[in-house]
Amino acid sequence: MKKPKGSLISYFSRKVAKGGGINLAQGKPGFAPPTELLSILKEKIADKSLHQYAPGNGNFDLLELLAGRGAGSSHNNISTDNLLIVQGATEGIFLSFLYLTRILEKPFSVLSFDPVYESYPRLPEIFFIPFEYFDLQADLSVDFDNLEKTIVEKKVKIIFIASPGNPLGKVWTRREIEKLVLLSKKYGFYIVFDAVYKDIYFEKPPFNPLTLDYEKLFYVDSFSKMLSITGWRIGYLISGAEDMVRIRDIHDYTGLSAVPLFQAAIFEYLDRHDFGREYIEAVRTKCGNAYRFMREALAELGFTVADSQGGYFLWARLPEKYNDAFRFAMDLYDAVKVAVVPGENFSPRKKDCIRINIALEMAVIEEAARRIKNFFENV
Repeated sequence: MKKPKGSLISYFSRKVAKGGGINLAQGKPGFAPPTELLSILKEKIADKSLHQYAPGNGNFDLLELLAGRGAGSSHNNISTDNLLIVQGATEGIFLSFLYLTRILEKPFSVLSFDPVYESYPRLPEIFFIPFEYFDLQADLSVDFDNLEKTIVEKKVKIIFIASPGNPLGKVWTRREIEKLVLLSKKYGFYIVFDAVYKDIYFEKPPFNPLTLDYEKLFYVDSFSKMLSITGWRIGYLISGAEDMVRIRDIHDYTGLSAVPLFQAAIFEYLDRHDFGREYIEAVRTKCGNAYRFMREALAELGFTVADSQGGYFLWARLPEKYNDAFRFAMDLYDAVKVAVVPGENFSPRKKDCIRINIALEMAVIEEAARRIKNFFENV
């Protein structure tokens, strides 16, 4: 079977858009945004100034709010000089990477932890920079001796890390992040930390690396997942103030500014509603319940499900009789109209795994599980 080029997330999502069904492939929430946020948006829409360019750095009120709250954490050593509002976390990751490729001496390589979010290897590929997939251990912990060896041998100068991760859902412990920072200080590599799922945890809140106040840390977050507004494309990047001056120069000629109407609405909502605490807690509960339900349903069918600690996704190895996740995903969609993502989208070594989006209402999750079970009963 000829496989499509490009993102398999997009490929299987297009199948649902064209042919109908349940989209468990794309990481977009099935939840409505906060009603209070939508009401504020309606209030703001008549303001003609919000339909023109926003300040390149971002909405001043939103920047001040983020700085004052330590970007939503207990960390308070952040000022507006460290912050940039961007067009979603994707632009924040891109800007960080582009900037680092300009200041780092070549040759070098980039590393992340297998399986990886698709942007992490694709950006180095676009810039003709080698990428290293680093295996986690069976319990999802990190072999730091082996990691150090790889960093030295492969001349690693950028490491991407997400906590909770996508697609695996690993939450990095404080000890693990501190050990990674110690290695960074020893070998001079930079850490690009993707925090977009930081609010969607199933047990304990993830450790926030901003508390370490480390100059080689680039921290990327967005409002997309925490407020179920992935289409708004509003995120932010935090770095050292000197680095941020140069990153903003790049941003002026690439993204320029994020949508001012959305920035203003987000500020008003967060300011009035305790940074979205009540809404976020509800989404966190829904995702945790959906993950636990789907994990049990798939385990009964012979899947080996990873022990996710947060995020939007469930990661699972196929039952023994299957070894080609792309073929499985095609057959599953054709038979019962449920779209999932083959693991090879996240690693060339994970062709027997799939990723499932669980950030959906329980009725949708239950129906998807019923269809998947029906598929297995009829193959």
